[in-house]
Amino acid sequence: MPAGRYGKASLTSLGLWDAVESKLAPMENVRVTLAAVARGEAPLGIVYGSDAAIEPDVKVVAQFPDDSHAPIIYPGAVTKGANPDAIKFLDYLSNPAAHKIFAKFGFQSID
Repeated sequence: MPAGRYGKASLTSLGLWDAVESKLAPMENVRVTLAAVARGEAPLGIVYGSDAAIEPDVKVVAQFPDDSHAPIIYPGAVTKGANPDAIKFLDYLSNPAAHKIFAKFGFQSID
């Protein structure tokens, strides 16, 4: 689900969608939105926290409550005939060391 859908779901859940819908300027994707805010071309933007965390020219002013939208999940899988290194890599992504790296960049694990 693209960020715009999560944003709409959150704003709807919070009872704000009707008040802000006409004031929104939907953009192509999160990175375009983030760049527009970083350059001062947009006063605010709805982006993923992990994207905001790596952009030094933006400040996070608020976050949507976790229960205001569907969980944002990045699934990982390997194909039946996957290279053994791919399987090892996927296993690595599931370990605590990798979770610490993910957390540094704004991601949360859902163990």
